[in-house]
Amino acid sequence: MGAGTIGCYLGGCLAAAGVTVHFIGRPRMRDALARAGLTVTDLDGARHALPASSLNLHASPPIGQRPALVLLAVKSGATAEAAAQLASVLPARTLVVSMQNGVSNASTAAAAAPALHVLAGMVPYNVAEIAPGAFHRGTLGRLAAQDDAAVRPWLGVFERAGVPIDLHADLRSIQWGKLLLNLNNAVNALSGLPLRAELLDRGYRRCFAALIDEALVALDAAGIAPAQLTALPAQKLSSVLRLPNWLFTIVAARMLRIDEKARSSMADDLALGRRTEVDAFCGEVVRLAQAHGRTAPRNAKMVELLDGGWPTPPRRLSSRALCVALGL
Repeated sequence: MGAGTIGCYLGGCLAAAGVTVHFIGRPRMRDALARAGLTVTDLDGARHALPASSLNLHASPPIGQRPALVLLAVKSGATAEAAAQLASVLPARTLVVSMQNGVSNASTAAAAAPALHVLAGMVPYNVAEIAPGAFHRGTLGRLAAQDDAAVRPWLGVFERAGVPIDLHADLRSIQWGKLLLNLNNAVNALSGLPLRAELLDRGYRRCFAALIDEALVALDAAGIAPAQLTALPAQKLSSVLRLPNWLFTIVAARMLRIDEKARSSMADDLALGRRTEVDAFCGEVVRLAQAHGRTAPRNAKMVELLDGGWPTPPRRLSSRALCVALGL
C-alpha cells in the first residue's frame, strides 16, 4: 500500500522471489509500471526485472482480497487515510507492517484502523527511482520490525528475497536511531546534490550535526536511548561530521559507501512538486523537545524552510547559506 520508491523496491524483490504482490499506488507510478515493468537493482550488483504483464496494479485496495501481509509505505501525511482505506476492505486482524519514515506512523495507522493488526517497521536504506519503473538501493542495511508471532513466518521469505528483516521487542529506539540519520534528508533536499556529494561538503555536514545535537538533547530529556545504527554512536557521529574533509573521508569511509545514484526521498519529493516529510523528521524532534520543556530551533527552521511556503518549492541553498539560516 503506497507503491512509491520503497514500496516498489520491497514489492519488486518479493515478487522476484515468487511472492504474489499487489501494488497500490498513484497514477504516475501505475502508468510507469504498466509501460516499463518493474526493475529493482542494488549497489551490490543484484538485478531483477519483472515484465509489466506480471504486475498486479491497483488504484486502491481491491475488494475481496485477503492478503497475508500488507506493507504500508505511503508518505507520512497519507497514513491515516491509507489505513482507513485498508480497514474498509480487509478482514479484521489483517497483518500490516508500517515500512515508513519517522516514529509515529504505526500508531497513526493503528488509530485509524483499530481492527487491523498494525506493527511498526523500519527501512534503513536509501532507494532511488532512477528511471520509470526502475528502483535502485544505494546504501546498506537490514529491515527491522516489531517482534510479533504474526510476522515471524515471513523471516525466511524476506531473506530469500534479498531484503532480510530483523525483529525487535521494542522498535522505538530503532526508529529514533533511524530518525537521527534521516535528519540529513532535509539537508540533502535543500542542497540539490546526490547524497554522497552532499556528505562530502563540510558545511552541509555541520548542519546535519547541529540537527542531531538538538535531537539528542530532546531524547535525553525524554529518557529515550536511540539505537546505534551506524559504526558510531550518535554522539560521536555528530563530532565526526564536523571533521575536515581530508579526515572525514578516512574516518567515515563506510558511511560514504553510497553509489552516485543515491539521493534522499525528500529530494525526490521536491523534484516531483510534492510536499515533503520534513514534519515526520525535524518536526518530530521539535514536538519531542517541546513536550519535555526544551526547544529545537534549528529543526524548526528546517521545517520552515521546506514546508513553510508549500506548495511553492523551496530554493536550493548552498552549504554556507544553510549554515547562516541555522545560525551556525
